[in-house]
Amino acid sequence: MPRYFFHTRIGADTLPDEEGVELRDPDQAWRVARATIQASLEDEGADPRLVAAILVVIDEAGEVVLEFPFAEAITEADTPPGPGEGTLH
Repeated sequence: MPRYFFHTRIGADTLPDEEGVELRDPDQAWRVARATIQASLEDEGADPRLVAAILVVIDEAGEVVLEFPFAEAITEADTPPGPGEGTLH
């Protein structure tokens, strides 16, 4: 299974994910990203810096798979967006 890394970008700072996690595919990475963001927002509250953050998902080759703004996780449905909709991956 491919490994995905979930880096959090807050302004000019990046909090790297050094370990990553093995997942089936980019759709599962999207679901994990959304759940991770929602858990962070629940734990940290409505910190304006966090709401403006972005979770950047990178594959083992160092390629960006998707960029998921924390603000989108507040309103997104439970299914990944279709082609040409919402967050691209």
